[in-house]
Amino acid sequence: MTSLSSDVLLRRLEELNAIGVALSKEKDITRLLEAILVAAKTITNADGGTLYRMTEERTLKFEILHNDTLGIKMGGTSGKEIPFYPVHLRGRDGNPNNSMVVAYAVLHDTTVNIADAYTEKGFDFSGTKNFDQKTGYRSQSFLTVPMKNHESEIIGVLQLLNCKDRDAGTIIPFSNADQHLAESLASQAAIALTNRQLINQLEDLFESFISLINAAIDEKSPYTGGHCQRVPVLTMLLAEAVNRTRSGPLADFQMTDKDRYELKIAGMLHDCGKVTTPVHVVDKATKLETIYDRIHLVDTRFEVLKRDAEIAMLKARIEAGAGADAARLAELDRGFRDRIRRLDEDRAYLRKCNVGGEFMAPEDQQRVRDIGSRNQWRDPAGMTANFLTEDEIKNFTIARGTLTPDEREIINHHIVVTIKMLEALPWPRHLRNVAEYAGGHHERMDGKGYPRGLTREQMSVQARVMGIADIFEALTAVDRPYKKGKTLTEALKILGNFRENGHIDPDLFDVFIREKVYLEYARQFLDPGQIDEVDESKVPGYRASR
Repeated sequence: MTSLSSDVLLRRLEELNAIGVALSKEKDITRLLEAILVAAKTITNADGGTLYRMTEERTLKFEILHNDTLGIKMGGTSGKEIPFYPVHLRGRDGNPNNSMVVAYAVLHDTTVNIADAYTEKGFDFSGTKNFDQKTGYRSQSFLTVPMKNHESEIIGVLQLLNCKDRDAGTIIPFSNADQHLAESLASQAAIALTNRQLINQLEDLFESFISLINAAIDEKSPYTGGHCQRVPVLTMLLAEAVNRTRSGPLADFQMTDKDRYELKIAGMLHDCGKVTTPVHVVDKATKLETIYDRIHLVDTRFEVLKRDAEIAMLKARIEAGAGADAARLAELDRGFRDRIRRLDEDRAYLRKCNVGGEFMAPEDQQRVRDIGSRNQWRDPAGMTANFLTEDEIKNFTIARGTLTPDEREIINHHIVVTIKMLEALPWPRHLRNVAEYAGGHHERMDGKGYPRGLTREQMSVQARVMGIADIFEALTAVDRPYKKGKTLTEALKILGNFRENGHIDPDLFDVFIREKVYLEYARQFLDPGQIDEVDESKVPGYRASR
């Protein structure tokens, strides 16, 4: 075997070091594997090579196969599957498969350097010779190197084929220097691969844990689980649209892959504090609902009043006696029917009020108070009381939605909890902004939001993006217990008004409309009936030219 001059060896060691640095930076497993094989071929000047990975079944799977002379590239990023069965380390009888070079290298934890496969004894090269016969190729020198991780576990095998003389181009055996360099590369490659796998596994574990939190929220309330899934998607759609913008106030906004991952995680965690929110508040579908809907108690009181009215009418008829004139009896019946009609009207009205809406007029609120005080009834303690309690009136007269101010404060507190939870975590540097992004989606551009009252200038673009995503998802969601999902036109009108009154970022709003982010999201998540034709010229506050 030939030796290398000190200058050549130094240069190749520098190449090896540069390759190691490059491998450590690669994040995609497939590209990393391919880079390992290409680097090994380059540093040894091999004509071909194969990279095998150890499977859980303790077989060697063909991952990537390259041959320069034949122009073959299979596996890896080529998109072409390698049509070869895995190499088994042991036969069906349990005996070691020492006849196959790659299996032998693993079983004996050793590098196998073969000068010429056609003259080598002790290994089965029949498959190689059949391949050569079909293709006209001549497989000669082989260098087979196990790849061991930091725990000395063999995780794969690197096999190089036909070393080429750098000057003459003829096929020569792999030198001792080639072998040492390949072994060093295999060691670096195995560590880089293991590190990347560990990082990927940790990221998968982390994201699975986040999904577990969202699943817990979903179990508490089916009305928020979908929200936790959809907001991150819409956040990324809008962020990517802003990233594509090359003019206007947002032209300088750019995201790296790390930035994208950080925002994705923030989106997934933006409502994690809801794990502490009481279920009866989150799921409050009607104004009188707590653990159950108290409208049925009100219904029972109406039945009591109707029974009392009937009893009063029958007593009056008895007191009138058998000789009462028909006019008097008719008057009693008419009074009874009028009383029942008014009670039924009041009952229907309160049931209607119990359903949350966009707005409850002051006069409607007053009618509730009148019903509550006008109708007297005898409570279970035998005491005369107003028909509605103060708490019931407070709930019936909620102007928007189904939550009282106190309950709204409980809901709003979830963002405080979210921030506390996220700020308590020891985030790595590439995720250090997660708490800021996730914690800002209820702030307003004019500083009137919560919990910190931040202004636009005090917030990142990412946090402002999430604010729009959170609102639009809530407007169009069909799984809320207290409202129907709005059409695109309705939702964009409300969102436009939010833009006008300083609630959301105006520049991001323009991108949201101009890049039709709303439509891309709608096609993924909205019911067909919600996707109407949007006249963007009528969307409040939209500036198409921005």
